[in-house]
Amino acid sequence: MAKAATPKRPTRDEVELEDLGNQLVEAKEDGDERVLSVWGMADKVRGRITVLDSRTRLVHVDENGSIRKIPFLDIMKVSYE
Repeated sequence: MAKAATPKRPTRDEVELEDLGNQLVEAKEDGDERVLSVWGMADKVRGRITVLDSRTRLVHVDENGSIRKIPFLDIMKVSYE
């Protein structure tokens, strides 16, 4: 029986990932609210970036008092919207 094909996360090169990392660091330092487009999620995530955990590669986003942990590689875009 064939296994159901799940869509794969788009691959990005080192330059794109470094640029994304720089945007996240800047967002954390500014303390401003940002909108993240996350792979596999229909809705965008809006909040303040509180922690960039290099050990677990998770980005902690404060959404109105609740913390959401998003894998770095799942973040497609960071914007102000």
